[in-house]
Amino acid sequence: MRGESAKKSEKLEVIRKLLAKAERAATPEESETYTAKAMELMARHGIDEALLAAAEPGRDVPGGTTIAMTDPYSSAKARLLAWIAAALRCRSVLHTRPGGRVAAVTVFGFASDRERVEMLFTSLLMQATAQLAGQRPAWPDESVAAYRRSWLHGFAAEVHRRLIAAEGRSAAEERTVPAGVPSTELVLADRAAEVDRAFAAAYPHLPTARPARVSGSGLRAGMSAGRRADLGGRRAVGGRRRGAVPAG
Repeated sequence: MRGESAKKSEKLEVIRKLLAKAERAATPEESETYTAKAMELMARHGIDEALLAAAEPGRDVPGGTTIAMTDPYSSAKARLLAWIAAALRCRSVLHTRPGGRVAAVTVFGFASDRERVEMLFTSLLMQATAQLAGQRPAWPDESVAAYRRSWLHGFAAEVHRRLIAAEGRSAAEERTVPAGVPSTELVLADRAAEVDRAFAAAYPHLPTARPARVSGSGLRAGMSAGRRADLGGRRAVGGRRRGAVPAG
């Protein structure tokens, strides 16, 4: 067990270093190099953890992690987190304040997947925030705030697409499966079903959130930034409205 724990820590440390390098990259091309490697390692780590958990019942169980959101653009930031979570086999619940601002997001899934979600979100939010201040619409009569919200939406959508692709490639790779464990495909299907059951039990009366509406023209620029992004404060929230977040 100690050996496996040490290997896991080493893998996560490599991923963290790749993410940190991407955040400091001098050019988009350099950032993209670190991006591809971080995505690959993160996806493989997730599959490896899923297979180990299948061989050791009780090793990894579904639960929730609540992450605070901050203004400005709290809803767009929450969307980024929710789409990362969906790509990494987790569910999400938004905790909103009056007026629609998002106070926090609860990510629900297996502990190993939640760890991946939080690591990626922290890095990607830093990358997005660093670029956001320089984003302005081409037309002077367009709202800067609306443009930046749509930019963040595009960024999140492209990150989601890339993570889905990376997870799919990793799941399709040939790998040694622990004795007594079914195929990778069946393990992932079983975990998804277990997360759905646990989520339904934890939030039996949760309404389905409406899809996000985007009015600004920054979507395409945000998607371009999301293609270059590296993919390599929790607190409980009560007394606020909650809604499940759709994956798309």
